[in-house]
Amino acid sequence: MTTTLWTRRLAASSLLSIAATATQAHGASPLADKVRAANSRFETVSAATSEGYAPIPCASGLTGGAMGIHYVNATYLRDDAVDVGKPEAVMYEPMADGTLKLVAVEYITSKGPASLEGQLFNFNSAPNRYGLGPFYELHVWAWKHNPTGTFADMNPNVSCDAMKGM
Repeated sequence: MTTTLWTRRLAASSLLSIAATATQAHGASPLADKVRAANSRFETVSAATSEGYAPIPCASGLTGGAMGIHYVNATYLRDDAVDVGKPEAVMYEPMADGTLKLVAVEYITSKGPASLEGQLFNFNSAPNRYGLGPFYELHVWAWKHNPTGTFADMNPNVSCDAMKGM
């Protein structure tokens, strides 16, 4: 192999690696794509409530950002199963006009360590602010970009501020 050919291949490989890293950093993820395809029916809150999801208050981060309003399905929460099409919680951001916009889903199980499609869940010990026993959770920001990561808990681009006037 000539030095020129080797240099070209190395340069092409480096560019592909940089592009893959940049895509992942901007929220593109095969798992997020699967989550979006399996759960886009929840773009309206009425779809979530018709499937047994009920709201809990908007969750804000202590240092900024938020998760939004969780609509939780108690049956899924109790069964400990992890199914991409049956998230334990569907998350909405309250908008200034009073509407709710789908931003993410959350998978929750007490059995772990847990993973979905190779993505490891985060562990939450007890006691916790949710009043639950110890559990594993995975947020998937499939509808709203999260600069801290597709699977981060809080999203600095989400706010509960619209709830203050209600």
